[in-house]
Amino acid sequence: MADSDPQQRPPLSPVNLALRLGAIGAVTVLIAAALAYTGGYFSPERVTPARVVDVLEHNNGEHPGFRRNHPKGICVTGYFDSNGAGVELSSAEVFSATRTPVQGRFSLPTGNPYSPDSAAPLRSMALRFQQANGQQWRTGMNSMAVFPVGTPEAFFGLLQATAPDPATGKPDPKKAGAFFAAHPETGAFLAWVKTAKPAASFTTETYNSVNAFYLTNAAGVRQTVRWSMVADAQADSAAPTADDYLQADLQQRLANGPQRWSLILTLANPGDPSNDASKAWSGEHRQVNAGTLVIEHEQAQDNGACRDINYDPLILPSGIEGSDDPLLAARSAAYAASYQRRAGEVESLPHHANAAQEQRP
Repeated sequence: MADSDPQQRPPLSPVNLALRLGAIGAVTVLIAAALAYTGGYFSPERVTPARVVDVLEHNNGEHPGFRRNHPKGICVTGYFDSNGAGVELSSAEVFSATRTPVQGRFSLPTGNPYSPDSAAPLRSMALRFQQANGQQWRTGMNSMAVFPVGTPEAFFGLLQATAPDPATGKPDPKKAGAFFAAHPETGAFLAWVKTAKPAASFTTETYNSVNAFYLTNAAGVRQTVRWSMVADAQADSAAPTADDYLQADLQQRLANGPQRWSLILTLANPGDPSNDASKAWSGEHRQVNAGTLVIEHEQAQDNGACRDINYDPLILPSGIEGSDDPLLAARSAAYAASYQRRAGEVESLPHHANAAQEQRP
């Protein structure tokens, strides 16, 4: 993903940083809007989930039947093979030495379902683990390791500072530069932005939870973790230039055999923040390889298994809990509002006809 010698790259100007952030802005727009819902930052009126979706539609355009964020994607199915190592950390059935069916989705983090695959350097993976006991684990992960900032106020400020100027259609470099100067916590994210390039394949990316979660084992011992899906496949040197190369690449790779990722649980050390997704956990950490995700098949998202799944990060089985990170509750509320609106549209669209709506457990 990164150049071999990033330090030889010229530094990005504030306006270029703003433009790069704009290219992956769908992710930050959704989180910032969701935070506005929970914190009331769009005063004087408190923002409802419906108004959050309105903001997304205003920023991204209206695309009925599609997700309001990450609308361009592809469904995948497979399973998770636990190796039993996660049992010491969590009582969740998914970590026992069993095979768990998985319905997932790869996506591009823009607000337009017709965006070219090169429009953003970020790739996303969402998964639903369907345990035999009826409980589910849903997770949405991204190829970046941290969020830009860690508080609702700062995130709203970032959204304002990088918003397009009506006169130019581009961010104001003075506003963007002033924001970054006032928020040194953005350094980790900006370091990623400076070297990030669009990947040539969904299958070569590592996907990170970014937010922290709590795992609780059978003895009641709770451990703060972040997790990652680390790809077995090796990254290619450069991405193609075609608009839709990611789907074609995935189809070709799956035709040659299943694709695999290792689920790596990173255990927090004392002092690691559980409530600030902008901070990397630095230094040595114990990591547990809990098993292997195997993706076997892909389907178009119009009628695939993932189409009617809301990948709410707080739908969790016993043994996994959301942390005190305020982003988690905010994401859950915004996802629910977006899903409700989308579910009401699909029946009226020819390519979504006769689809049964998923019932939330």
